[in-house]
Formats: sequence, structure tokens, C-alpha cells
Amino acid sequence: MAKVKSKWVCQNCGYESAGYLGKCPECSSWGSFVEETQGGNNKIVPLANDIKPSLITDIQVGKEIRVSTNISEFDRILGGGLVQGSIVLIAGDPGIGKSTILLQTSGGLASQGKKILYVSAEESAGQLKLRADRLGVKSDSLYIYPQTNLECIKSQIEELSPDVVVVDSIQAIYSQMVTSSAGSVSQIRECCNILMQIAKTKNITVLVIGHVTKDGNIAGPKVLEHMVDTVISFEGDKYKSYRMLRSMKNRFGNTSEVGIFEMGATGLKEIINPNQLFLNERSQENIPGTAIIVTNEGTRPLLVEIQALVGATPYPSPRRVANGVDFSRLLQILAVLEKRVGLNLSKQDVYVNVMGGIDVDEPSADLGIALAIATCARDVVVDSQTVIIGEIGLSGEIHPVNNLEKRLNEAAMTGFKKAIIPYANRDISNPKIKTVPVKRLIDAISACISPVQE
Repeated sequence: MAKVKSKWVCQNCGYESAGYLGKCPECSSWGSFVEETQGGNNKIVPLANDIKPSLITDIQVGKEIRVSTNISEFDRILGGGLVQGSIVLIAGDPGIGKSTILLQTSGGLASQGKKILYVSAEESAGQLKLRADRLGVKSDSLYIYPQTNLECIKSQIEELSPDVVVVDSIQAIYSQMVTSSAGSVSQIRECCNILMQIAKTKNITVLVIGHVTKDGNIAGPKVLEHMVDTVISFEGDKYKSYRMLRSMKNRFGNTSEVGIFEMGATGLKEIINPNQLFLNERSQENIPGTAIIVTNEGTRPLLVEIQALVGATPYPSPRRVANGVDFSRLLQILAVLEKRVGLNLSKQDVYVNVMGGIDVDEPSADLGIALAIATCARDVVVDSQTVIIGEIGLSGEIHPVNNLEKRLNEAAMTGFKKAIIPYANRDISNPKIKTVPVKRLIDAISACISPVQE
């Protein structure tokens, strides 16, 4: 009889140890080690042994290599549609809409004549039917299979030969080849490995739903993200009805692409023009402490409103609060405003908020944040028809940004008349919007409060 081996595995990062550890040396989490046993008769499932090396010039790519999901925002994130034989991981918080969008995607693919196998490991067939009726998903080529055993799932895939397989979710699937419980690091790794082999050898597209930890990271071993072809993060604000799909990894398209949806009673509805979403609540009155920036999310320029509030603090140490922007970046901008512009903010509370709940990580938002803070501190306003684009250096200089032409086009289409841009980008212009190149932060402050010249 084969000897059963035991090991301790961190449930956060997958670090393995021969014995129990209170603190993980890899991710520094406490109490995350779980003992896992693995029998000695486990076998690694080999790939098909009839595969031979081929010259890259001899490889033929079919015209149907990509399949549209009938959801344009989802296709944008995927790089134009689902690639046959690929495996896609979608992760997000509970209740964010992962199962909803994949059920809608399954309905869209089934309407094109594709055979879909939806493996439900967390819901019964009746529960999925109720959701499908609410979403209006009806098709004769969409199969629902409530199952958690990977060997049974593999058998059904071989019997049905579907074009697309949806696994909801990978944390609930278990393989008989691994003796640990479902959701463990070993189970997730083994199940994902077998699904990857099925996708590659049978040319089947596999969509996998994954859970996230309390920190927002994808649960399971980090190798899970390396094994799949595409990693998509499903984000959203619990106080808002819209959702954002963000591409974190894509072997067949651009990364950092973003698709925006609105959650409604009949499912997720794609938002074709997200700038109306982020600017529809903007006041047309000129209010101190507000600025409009143009940030890039993947290849898409988004117009976002930055709001700042500066006021005297009753406490010895002033507060610095940042919602939607990096906190360390905010502190750097405040230091530049004090040193290079002369604003005394050492006894002022500073609050910065990005309207709409979106997170702005791009350095080109620096100038907009600085101008919002400066105008609020001096009780002046930024012209409501002006957009701000630029990155700030520590000496107060304005650095150039990329994709400025697309940003200006989007601002002009939205109705803005003036744009403050870096001086290094002065050769880029748009006939529909006036550009004001600036070299230093103090020049940008003077330019932004000037009225638009007709």
C-alpha cells in the first residue's frame, strides 16, 4: 500500500512547508497553514502523446479562431472575443455579478449555435433556471450540469463535445486524484491543470469563476493566474449599480482594458459611453475644488471629475483622506504644492475624492488633483469647460503623457472647449478644442482659472 504523504500549505499564497508554521514566510499571514494529505498513487494526466513539433510557418489559423460573445464590452476586454482553446479566469467579490455575466454570455453564444456546458458547482439546476428566466436566456444548446466532481465533468465534456465550458466556480470543484478537501490549494491547482489540458487538447474554450480573498486578491495559489490565458477582475461599488470588468492578463489582447456595465433587474447592461456615467451628476456651476481629468483605462480615455476639500483642522495633525487615488501620490502632490507653489497646507485637512467610485492610478491625473486642491485652498474655480492632463515632477515641472491625441478627441466629443496639457506635448492639437501647454505647476494654476476665449 502506498504511503500517504502530508504537507502544510498556506491557503493565501500556496507556500508549502513540511510542518506547521504560525506565520507564512511568503505572504506574512497568520494562521493560514492547513495540512493536506496526498496519496502516493496520484498520477499526472499527460497531454496527448501524438503531438509533434511544427514549424510556425506551417501552422494554420482558422477564420473562426475568435468567437464574439454578443456583449461588446466583454469582447473589448477579451481582445475581440473568446479565443478557441483558451481558458479564462473571472474573479470578483461575492454577489458582484460573475455568474450573471457568464450566464448572459452563455446565452449569447448559444444563440449563435454554439454548444455550451454550464457546470454549476454552487447552485442547483432549478436555481440557475430561475436566474435564466429573469435574464431572458433561452436556448436549446445550453446545458446545465450541477456537479462538483471533476472526473464526472470531464466525462460529460467528452460525451457532449461542447464549444464552451463554464465552471462556476473552481473553488467548489474537487478531483478524486487529490485527497484534500475542495477549495484547497492542491485541489484548485490540480483541477485547473486538468481543465487547461482539456481546453488545449480538445480546442474547447473554458470560462472559470474564481473567488477572491478579503484583501481582494484571487483566492488559491498564484500559479492559478499563470496557468490561465486571461485573468479578468470584476470590480464594483456596493453603493453603485455599475460594474467594471478589468483585464489583468491577456495572452491574446491588451491588458488593463476596462468594460463598464450597469446592474439592473434583467442583468448586466453594457454602457457604451461611460463618460456620461461619470459626468452626468457634475454641477454646471463653477465650484472651487473641482477639476476634470482625462485618464486612460486600457485603450479607452475616460473623463473623470476630481473633487478636493481643504479646510482648517482642529487637531494637531491634519487629516489626509484619498478616495480613488493613491494615498502616497496625494502626499507627494501636497509636498510639491507647499514647496513649489507656496501653499501652506501643514495646518489644513485635505480630502480628495474621485466621483463615480472609479480608481485612478495613472500619473496623468496628478495635475488635476493638484489644481483641485489649489483652487479649493485659494477659493477660486477651474473653468467648467476645461480638462486637465499632466504628470507632476518633484520640482514642479509638468511631464508629458501618452495617448494625448485620443484624450483630446474624447474631451472635444464630450463638449469641452479647453485643455491644459504638458509643454512637451505642445505639437499635439485638436481643431475642436483649445490646448494650453504649460511647463510648470504654477503656470497651470494661472491657465486653468482663465476664461475660455471665444
